[in-house]
Amino acid sequence: MVHSMTAFARVERAGSQGTLVWELRSVNHRYLEPHLRLPDALRDLEGAVREGLRQGLSRGKVECTLRLHEDSNGKPLKVDRERAAQLVAAAEEVAGLIKQPAALNPLEVLSWPGVLVADATDPQALNAEAVALFDEALAELKAGRLREGQELARLINERLDNMATEVTTLRALVPQMLAAQRQKIIDRFGDLKAELDPQRLEQEMVLLAQKSDVAEELDRLSTHVNEVRRVLKSGGAAGRRLDFLMQELNREANTLGSKAFDPRSTQAAVNLKVLIEQMREQVQNIE
Repeated sequence: MVHSMTAFARVERAGSQGTLVWELRSVNHRYLEPHLRLPDALRDLEGAVREGLRQGLSRGKVECTLRLHEDSNGKPLKVDRERAAQLVAAAEEVAGLIKQPAALNPLEVLSWPGVLVADATDPQALNAEAVALFDEALAELKAGRLREGQELARLINERLDNMATEVTTLRALVPQMLAAQRQKIIDRFGDLKAELDPQRLEQEMVLLAQKSDVAEELDRLSTHVNEVRRVLKSGGAAGRRLDFLMQELNREANTLGSKAFDPRSTQAAVNLKVLIEQMREQVQNIE
């Protein structure tokens, strides 16, 4: 089955060091483009997350946000002395540029992000919990993309059915339209009260039939419709292939319209172009 590129997933789990929350959002994009927002304490996960996305998805702009709500109850607070020293040194450097600098307040140093931390007993365990939860979020995102992809396939197949009906109807109408055109020529000569040369009439009808021969376009439309069905059924990363087929379908519909010599064939070409445009909009969301 085909997959959509649009989906959302959110998973949450309370662990030994706090609550982890992953939110994944994906929208259509020409390539796979991840955007990560990770807490400072879990920056090391970036490589694993990017690899997981690369293995699990083919296309789409994917926003991955991880939040860590730390549970510091009962845990001793520690000062990151190295970070605090860096902050004090930076403050003293700036103070040297000021004529009458205010004294540095220790509480302001403690309030700086990363200076005062709870005792993290096992950072590797926290990383492992975050990666495992990301795998769950990615699986949920893929399931959502699959569900929407199935709906997109259903909508496209409905329009393919309508296209097949238009092609079949027009194919059956072509002889009738040529006969009607022949009668119009005869009636026109009759109105002019001019003598009609049967040989000249046949020549005109042969030229008309050649100019209005749409059998090739109808055959190609049927072939492309069948190919779209096959691609939808095969699944996988089908978006680019389907987009190409929409261009080919539109090309044939345009040629059909340019050869139209009867209001019924003109209307059929318009109907086909409307259906193709509706499918093209849906195809833009397929992975």
